[in-house]
Amino acid sequence: MSDPLAGGVDVVVRLTGLRRSFEQGGIRIDVLRGIDLAISPGEIVALLGPSGSGKSTMLQAVGLLEGGFEGRIEIAGTDASALDGDARTTLRRNTLGFVYQFHHLLPDFSAIENVILPQLVADTPEPAARERASELLGALGLSERLTHRPSQLSGGEQQRVAVARALANKPLLVLADEPTGNLDEHTADRVLAEFLRLVREEGSAALVATHNERLAQKMDRVVRLHEGVLE
Repeated sequence: MSDPLAGGVDVVVRLTGLRRSFEQGGIRIDVLRGIDLAISPGEIVALLGPSGSGKSTMLQAVGLLEGGFEGRIEIAGTDASALDGDARTTLRRNTLGFVYQFHHLLPDFSAIENVILPQLVADTPEPAARERASELLGALGLSERLTHRPSQLSGGEQQRVAVARALANKPLLVLADEPTGNLDEHTADRVLAEFLRLVREEGSAALVATHNERLAQKMDRVVRLHEGVLE
């Protein structure tokens, strides 16, 4: 993939005045109330806040996953707010990777196939995609588990596969929504440490939503979402 940061772009994502409201029972609920945030290349930012504070809504905005937002979202210097659906999909595919609390692996495919597939969607030749998938899974200690399906993997192993899948297309920014929230504390610590190490080795930036203060402190910067605004 060509480097979207070439040409002087020094911010991976910039949010300006981001707002999101919902109507519920005739009542307007303001979830995001004017979010301003910039993330630099290679920076890992923890988005800290309790459950229900709007972290997932904010990640959906940055991930270009749904509409209804007000404000400006720039990804690698491109104003995503002004793009049509196809262009937003292309920008998302070429610049973003996603890790969720639940791994969402394809159950009928092996670990390596789950990491190969997003590369094939991005038109990477199959041999190169397989090599890349093997390299990432090996870096996460899964060299002996490449042909195992998700049901044959532990929870921590499944989430490691999800991390490899998120990084498969060398994204500029990885968005992680409570990536260890479904794991026990010991496994969560190990998976997060491996996630942070690999993201740094790959040179990606990351925005990681969590309600865990202890885990948040392991990242480069912490921003706190409270009543719809960042503190």
